[in-house]
Order: sequence, then structure tokens, then C-alpha cells
Amino acid sequence: MLNRKSYLFFVLMLVAVLFVFVGCEEAEEAVEEVVEPDGDGSLQRVLDAGELIVVGSGGYPPFNYYGEDDPDTPIGFDVDTGKAIAERLGVDLVYETSDWDGLPDGLRAGRYDAILGSMADTEERREIVSFTIPYYYSGAQLIVREDSGIEGPGDVEGLDIGVITGETYVDDAIGLGAEDVHYAEVNTILLEVLGGRIDGMITDRLVALRGINEIAGGDELMMAGELIRTENVAVAFRQEDNELREKVSEILEELHEDGTMTAISMEWHDIDITKP
Repeated sequence: MLNRKSYLFFVLMLVAVLFVFVGCEEAEEAVEEVVEPDGDGSLQRVLDAGELIVVGSGGYPPFNYYGEDDPDTPIGFDVDTGKAIAERLGVDLVYETSDWDGLPDGLRAGRYDAILGSMADTEERREIVSFTIPYYYSGAQLIVREDSGIEGPGDVEGLDIGVITGETYVDDAIGLGAEDVHYAEVNTILLEVLGGRIDGMITDRLVALRGINEIAGGDELMMAGELIRTENVAVAFRQEDNELREKVSEILEELHEDGTMTAISMEWHDIDITKP
């Protein structure tokens, strides 16, 4: 049997062990509370960096392209939209360009914070990226030579129709039964149509209108028939960057409400494409 001194010593040791155990557990909980991030950190990442890095193809006038005055700096409706978003965030805009079909992979690899390059919000794309609310609305338009005899989308089955690789217009061409011929840049396709090397092209209706008005020989082109379909265009983010996407959606709502998006649209298109 334990004598009185031994018993007291045993009790004191037990209390000490319990105190140390409870203290360590509380310390671990405190550490966990300190290091556990608030949200996903995507918004704070951009704020800490002081810049929002977005990307487009750079060959999609008047949305994002390189002008004649400064061939090293992208301009356009998408670029100005990005500047307005970055200003509301309190950071600088960095607008980079790359091949269209590689933009989602570049985004997911962390080379950019977002794709702001006239990307339509589709169910297929939502499998790999997430989208903000729309910042403009558009649709798919068929362009042909005036002397082609093609009156609308229903006449292109079996014909060669130019599209930009990776855009939703590829599916439009295929859905119409046409042979989809892929290119990297809009003006190249227009020249192919003018030269008779392909039968037509499918692109955004505003891109089509600008191309017809500005390219040499554009008076020989026409928009054939009604829109093939309409689409919502939004900013794409990595699926895990919810905080940043939600903040940009909030900013876009403000830009719509205060007329900023309308003003940017009128500057580049002479019409308001920011309302459905």
C-alpha cells in the first residue's frame, strides 16, 4: 500500500501530467486558429501583388488586339473592361496575350489570375473554370462573300467554314454540317474568305461587323442570315478562386449599374452590348 507521502506525490504528478496535456492541446488549437486561412486567399493574393493579371488572344478586334499606334500594347473593349475592374480593386492591370486554345490551361497552371478575352460562359467550360456574371452579350454570325450565293446558316452544309481554334464557333460550324477550318486570328480568316479559299466564317457578330467595315475588300463581304445563337460573355477564373471571382462579379455589377460598362461599349462599338 502507498503511504501518505507517496499518495500525495502520485496525485501531484497526475495533476501535472493533466495540466501539461491540456495546455498542449489548447496551444495546438491556438496555432491552428492562427494559421488557418480566412477563405481561399485568391483575392488577397491579387491585392498583395498589386496587380491583376488577365489574358486574351490578342487577335480579336475590337475586343482585344494590337493597334497600329502601339503594336506592343493590347487595346480594346476587353482591355478597358479589365482596367475598370483593376481600378475598383485598387491594383494595376496586366493584360497578357496567348493562343486562344491554350488559355484555360494557362489559367489553371497559375500563369494568369483570369481570362478576360471575350470567353462565352458554357456548360462545357464550367467543367474546368468558373465564370463571373456576364459583362456583355453577343452571338454567332456567319460571314460570306456577297457573290457566294449563301443566304444563311442553313446553306453551309458540306462547305468550308473558318473558325478560331478553341472558340465556341467551332461547334456552330460542325452543328451546321460544315467542314470547320481552324485559324488563330480573325483577319486571317476574313482574307481567306475574300480570296475564295474558304466559303465563309463564323465569329462574334460585332467582330464580323467591324471586319466588314475595316478590312480592305470588306465591301465584298456580308453577314448572312440571323444570329446562329446568342451567348453570355464573362470573366473566367480557376474553380478554386471563389473569393476573387465573387469580388469581380460584385465590381461588374457596379460597373453595369453606374453606366461604366455602357460607356466602354459605346466607345468601342457605338452600341451598348452590355445589356441582354
